Amino acid sequence: MQHTTSRRAVVRVPSGPRSIETVTVPLAEPGPAQIRVKVAAAAVNPVDLGVAGGVFHRLGLVDQPQHTGLGWDFAGTVDAAGPGVELRVGTRVAGFLDGFNRDHGSHAEHLLVSAAKVAVVPDTLDLFGAAVVPLNATAAAQLVDLLGEAPAGAGRLLVTGAAGAVGAYVAVLAQDSGWQVTGTARAADEPFVRSLGADFATGVGQGWDAVADAGALQEDALRAVRDGGRFVGVQPASRLPEERGITVEVLFARPDGPLLARLLERAATGELPARVHAVTPLAEAADAYEAMAKGGVRGRIVLVP
Repeated sequence: MQHTTSRRAVVRVPSGPRSIETVTVPLAEPGPAQIRVKVAAAAVNPVDLGVAGGVFHRLGLVDQPQHTGLGWDFAGTVDAAGPGVELRVGTRVAGFLDGFNRDHGSHAEHLLVSAAKVAVVPDTLDLFGAAVVPLNATAAAQLVDLLGEAPAGAGRLLVTGAAGAVGAYVAVLAQDSGWQVTGTARAADEPFVRSLGADFATGVGQGWDAVADAGALQEDALRAVRDGGRFVGVQPASRLPEERGITVEVLFARPDGPLLARLLERAATGELPARVHAVTPLAEAADAYEAMAKGGVRGRIVLVP
């Protein structure tokens, strides 16, 4: 039977996980260069908690009169393609939506997305694993691009939050650019951080050539950079001022289909971790958001329509 409607998780008046509801909307048709994805799995990220909690509404970044859609990451199959799209129906794809001001998100049964912003999922990677890669691995790769190549003789990089989703990917990818990586995390996460090929520390210390602040420590992390070093933050809304000759950059992740294709290949070989903490039905999205909000989750909770 052909579906004519689709369910999605939204907030009307955002006030945290308990304000999440599931609504039914007409099934939309893809336009030129678009695909419709039948979502198989969609990860819950910290940014989703911010949207459900109204953080971005209060910053003036969301203006949705009826409801705001939730969810960024997704993996699933193409179930319709618009004019000019080469991807065939049935192709397994993954990607992420960007921007806050939208009435739909990936925490849904279906979504429309630009075909150029998705990547084909390798056969050896399941869709649960594929769903946790796009936003965080793309963000990490773009953060490493902002860092640049390690300077000769001055390549000591500290990655804060190295056991988290973005930090773990940065710890792996920065080694490709010649950085000697040390990751910070809680003591219990030391074996995982070392498994990424990084050294380990529980505190930020001082005198680093560069800091990738995946843990969003902000000023504390900036103080750990030596004079004239590099700092990349992950909070675009609160960019730190430059001081002591430190180059300060801030990451704002953007979808990039070809980049994601390379990252998914590396996840399929196990080179990049694709950690699924738990799988939860879409109808229980509020419970998944509450579990994420409590913290201590390693990997991502994945919603399944």
